[in-house]
Amino acid sequence: MKKFLTGCLLAATTLLNAQEQRLILPVPSDRPSPAQQQQIARKYGMFIHFGINTFHNEEWTDGSKPASSYCPTDIDAEQWVKTARDAGMKYVILITKHHDGFCLWDSPYTEYDVANSGNRTNVVEAVAKACKKYGIGLGFYYSLWDRKVNPDVDDQSRDAAYNAYMLKQINELIDIAQKHTNLVEFWFDGGWVKPNYRWPVTDIYQAIKSREPNCLVGINWSIGKPENPDAQSVTPDIQKAGFPIRYFPSDFRLGDPYLPADNDPKMFTHDGKDYYMPWESTVCISQRWFYNTTDTVFKTVDELEKIYRQGTKNDNILILNCPPGRDGKIREQDIDILKALRKRLGL
Repeated sequence: MKKFLTGCLLAATTLLNAQEQRLILPVPSDRPSPAQQQQIARKYGMFIHFGINTFHNEEWTDGSKPASSYCPTDIDAEQWVKTARDAGMKYVILITKHHDGFCLWDSPYTEYDVANSGNRTNVVEAVAKACKKYGIGLGFYYSLWDRKVNPDVDDQSRDAAYNAYMLKQINELIDIAQKHTNLVEFWFDGGWVKPNYRWPVTDIYQAIKSREPNCLVGINWSIGKPENPDAQSVTPDIQKAGFPIRYFPSDFRLGDPYLPADNDPKMFTHDGKDYYMPWESTVCISQRWFYNTTDTVFKTVDELEKIYRQGTKNDNILILNCPPGRDGKIREQDIDILKALRKRLGL
């Protein structure tokens, strides 16, 4: 019996070790990995906020707006991506699902998606095709917070089912992208509504990296404080080398809409090890993330040049948000500003 128990313990230990060895994790380093070097080289991209909020003049809706109210007259994904390319940008990041839970593709796991809306176009696939056509990178934004499927965030008994839902959708998104191109980035948001330990960060990282090894993963408000690793809103101006990584594993830092400090640190810690993590800034070209009929004040080329210089110095990255309107097209004023900015920057 004793030998049997010893054998069971050894088998269990071997299995655990094998599972740990199969985990895909960032490598401790004081230098960027090859995939991070590619991200740094991309340097400049476009955020594309488009969804059910576009039709309600709201930044955050709560999942109660009917899917039928999403009704673009067109989806000109090629115009979006060509605009980014013509602006000198190297990739786009599409909002696939915001906090409201509305999905820009036909997901079998929810009815709150384009398949039940006023325009059934698979926007995710349309953008993936356009990225392939115009030769620029594809990134996806996905909100961890889902006010439709998981509205009661205080009820921990719902976490397992909701986490499984997210992982299924992340794999769906990868399936769609891989028909046309590779993913360069996954941008996660909304983690602040639950403590970090309640999010399946390791599972998310494995799901992505096992299929897209060079796709970088970032989670908004990435860094905590030494006295509180789950501290919220640790802005880049107060971050110091050695601060804890709030969401591990992840590859780069986020905290919108803040720009990095002049002496932006890159080394952050988890479990006593140091990891290199660049900063990616996300800034609106006007005042709102989503199209809004009252959003009529745009940043000047002078302002945007300063933002670009600050956002991309010290091996960091700038993403400029240009929201398509209800006609499914990026506004002409965005296009004019982007062209002038490219000329100013000499891109």
